[in-house]
Amino acid sequence: MAPKVSRIGILTGGGDCPGLNAVIRVVTKAAITRLGIEVVGIEDGFLGLIRNRMRPLGMDDVSNILTVGGTILGTTNKADPARFAVGKDAEGRLVFEDVTPRVLEHIADRRLDGIVCIGGDGTMSGAAGLIQRGVPCVGVPKTIDNDLMATELTFGFTTAVQTATECIDRIHSTASSHHRVMLVELMGRNAGWLTLHAGLAGGADVILIPELPYDLEAICQACAERTRRSKRFTLIAVAEGAAPKGGKQVVNKVVHDSPDPVRLGGVSVLLSEQIAEKTDLETRATILGHVVRGGTPSAFDRVLATRFGFRAIELIAEGQWNRMVALQNGRITDAPIESVAHQQRTVSPDDDLIAMARAVGTCMGDAV
Repeated sequence: MAPKVSRIGILTGGGDCPGLNAVIRVVTKAAITRLGIEVVGIEDGFLGLIRNRMRPLGMDDVSNILTVGGTILGTTNKADPARFAVGKDAEGRLVFEDVTPRVLEHIADRRLDGIVCIGGDGTMSGAAGLIQRGVPCVGVPKTIDNDLMATELTFGFTTAVQTATECIDRIHSTASSHHRVMLVELMGRNAGWLTLHAGLAGGADVILIPELPYDLEAICQACAERTRRSKRFTLIAVAEGAAPKGGKQVVNKVVHDSPDPVRLGGVSVLLSEQIAEKTDLETRATILGHVVRGGTPSAFDRVLATRFGFRAIELIAEGQWNRMVALQNGRITDAPIESVAHQQRTVSPDDDLIAMARAVGTCMGDAV
């Protein structure tokens, strides 16, 4: 028989995305109504565990939040208990410490029997660290990048694709009217799922993803060829993590107190300048950035997030801790959190979507 659970914590870690509140809602309501256990909301992800910022969640606290974007608990991607910035030394350099013992004290003080961790690869890596210190966890996969291992889909992704596609559609009409090469830069770091899906849905003529290093000459030829065919504009969807063959990703800035300090961004601006110089075509770059993260979740993501959250409660009821809810072959399942941590699911070069893109004449930037 599974040990008695009286109180659980719930946190949202990493970047925000549509659907987080749907999970908070179902986890809280199902925990109270089905299991009769208390729920404690942990504010700002793992930072709430470090700073002991938590509050009870009741039925009224999570009512009317299903359609709301973001997270009512707040979040941060700069709080790793195993390596947390606690100040600066005499020379102004950040000093990091493992504050996990402090986290364990706060968990004990709040009498939490386990934690539901909602997040992406960074959050699952943080949960894996807690598991190793004896804290039971259940993971719920979210990310607009869709790059978590063990699940074919994360909630937040389809809403982000829809938002990005609508933006590409609007830029499409401007590109056509002004006869320009228009580049649209999307988030994605090392995984091109968002750019690939939105690029295909938006009819992009060129799609550049991190998994396929691009050849500038190939991109310029694609633009020039469209001009020769009287297609007087080119639409390029580019992931922020795209990089040239033999080159490096474009770094926007480095956030030194973050577990993942490198912030990418600006590859579209660089490419815009290079394409204009080589082709004499008028070019413009638009970086969508955090626009794609925001807004109300789609109906699909509301349902998927609710399914994931409900399965998390079922795992707790069954005593199956330390597992992440997942979607495989269209069915809700689960996998060990530690098997998911410190990894990213990227697009395979032989993925069906890439073959499909090439079949309709889309340039993937990797061939002259």
